[in-house]
Amino acid sequence: MEITSCYFLAVEIANNPSFRETKNLTQNNAANKLVLKGTTTVGVVCKDGVILASDTRVTMGYYVAHKFGKKVYQIDDHLGMTIAGTVADAQRVVDILAANAKLYKIKMNRPIPVSAAARLVANLLFSARYLPLATQVLVGGVDTTGPHVFNLDPYGSLTEEKFVSTGSGSPVAYGVLEDRYRENMLIKEVLPTIVKAVNSAMKRDIASGNSYNITVIDNNGYRELTKEEKNKLLTS
Repeated sequence: MEITSCYFLAVEIANNPSFRETKNLTQNNAANKLVLKGTTTVGVVCKDGVILASDTRVTMGYYVAHKFGKKVYQIDDHLGMTIAGTVADAQRVVDILAANAKLYKIKMNRPIPVSAAARLVANLLFSARYLPLATQVLVGGVDTTGPHVFNLDPYGSLTEEKFVSTGSGSPVAYGVLEDRYRENMLIKEVLPTIVKAVNSAMKRDIASGNSYNITVIDNNGYRELTKEEKNKLLTS
């Protein structure tokens, strides 16, 4: 009797247009809230490693909440990630990935592969799809299979990219990257392009600005560029 009742209830819901419209409206509203309105982040695969970069401005609408916010995080010596979107949600993802990367290294006695780290984040975001974590992240690093950069949206969709940008400044950054980036370029050849891409976005996007951070990940490990190095690249 219970099975029959559930069956008829399911049929009635499926045939009820108002229910479907309400469901679709709720999903659309949730999706609209995930539109990222700040930040510029960039991830690029080079022949000898990976470059991750971002601006440092943190905004709340038209209010600049922080001028020098951290948006590029080290997960391990071979692995890093960038964040865009709601800071609290993004930092939670960073903490979970960092903890699991350490546990993997302890248990398996080797660093977590970049693809496995990206898949872990994808599963985390997908598991929260009904109340999404409002963040878009890039996971990049170097492992035994070479350099990789993965792009993840708030619902956990996972794509591997050669170059990618996220955030409200990404259309400007893409304009520079599309013009100057070529596959199999060395890190030292791509760095000026990354600096120009982020700097251009900072000039044209109101929610990006103040300063920028650039990280290089190669066979020598994870390294953040100094202020002097960034200034030199900007003037080159």
